[in-house]
Amino acid sequence: MRASGFVTDPDIRELVAFRTAGQDFCIDILSVREIRGWSRPALLPHAPTYVQGVINLRGAVVPILDLARRLGLEPIENTDRNVIIVAAIQNRIVGLLVEAVTDILTVPASDVQPTPDLASETTRTMLRGVVVQDSRLIRLLDVAQLLPQDAEAAA
Repeated sequence: MRASGFVTDPDIRELVAFRTAGQDFCIDILSVREIRGWSRPALLPHAPTYVQGVINLRGAVVPILDLARRLGLEPIENTDRNVIIVAAIQNRIVGLLVEAVTDILTVPASDVQPTPDLASETTRTMLRGVVVQDSRLIRLLDVAQLLPQDAEAAA
């Protein structure tokens, strides 16, 4: 069942898959506002290391998070091929810097495997689960956990 291009069946998930730090991740498509090309952000003094800075998005100041750094991975190299996934997180608009968007996935909710018990508490907090797609393991991120609790101070 589709309405306005989105799946309306609660047992089906639509996800935007992407790569960052050479790893596959995805987020719920309903969190995504747009996908745009890389543009260098204006730096913010004393911002957390994963905050690249801010950009002007049609009159709104949007913080850009290096998703790899936020996840504790090696930071990605800034190139013109990188993209920014503009997402709504906790009633805020935030840009997520990633290497590339790779796919739009439509998967049954039952195909989302739980995060392994051996993962750290931080990992279990940021991940909703793992999606197996062909031979890839794609980690499903909980976008609400990407911002620190004191998000107002971070951006």
